Amino acid sequence: MKRLVLSFCAILFVQKTFAQTLEKMNWFNEPEKWEIKNNSLSMSVTPQSDYWRISHYGFTVDDAPFYYTTYGGEFEAKVKISGNYKARFDQMGLMLRTDKENYIKAGIEFVDGKYNLSTVVTHGTSDWSVITLDKTPSEVWIKAVRRLDAVEVFYSFDDKNYTMMRNAYLQDNTPVMVGLMAACPDGKGFTAVFEGFKVKHLPDQRRLKWLEANQ
Repeated sequence: MKRLVLSFCAILFVQKTFAQTLEKMNWFNEPEKWEIKNNSLSMSVTPQSDYWRISHYGFTVDDAPFYYTTYGGEFEAKVKISGNYKARFDQMGLMLRTDKENYIKAGIEFVDGKYNLSTVVTHGTSDWSVITLDKTPSEVWIKAVRRLDAVEVFYSFDDKNYTMMRNAYLQDNTPVMVGLMAACPDGKGFTAVFEGFKVKHLPDQRRLKWLEANQ
């Protein structure tokens, strides 16, 4: 009985820790309406907002909602996303950001009536890559793994089988803001829901190699 009580308390502690982690994060461009409940963030995405720098369109915007925490070193970040996308370019997902000129955002983007797995990589100027989906997913898991100077971005429809959608450069040995981003460049806003956001520390690969060589 004592073990059951301790196990139950441990589960509550873990759940509470996750909730506290989410609640202790920071806003960049806080939206007017948002709520945290049961380790889930729901937000009303700010209309006419986005992240983009210069290339192709000729403008720079840095005004969409971003709810983040800061991590150094190497890590794995994961979240389940769902949204009632309405207008062209409605989007949501993970973002990793060192500053206004260097960031990666990846998730779902609604373009011309189709759902796309979308990644924007910005280093001075932005680029954009998409994978158009044949079906309309009710939810998608997005995972980003930062190792040394690279970030691998994956997607999944079941949180079991993950497929890589992008490998991109991001300066290593630099603290990174990592968190939940949603944008609505053309429309009047939509509701974005992020569930189970988690960041897991990964041991530094250089240090591990050094330890192996110096045992």
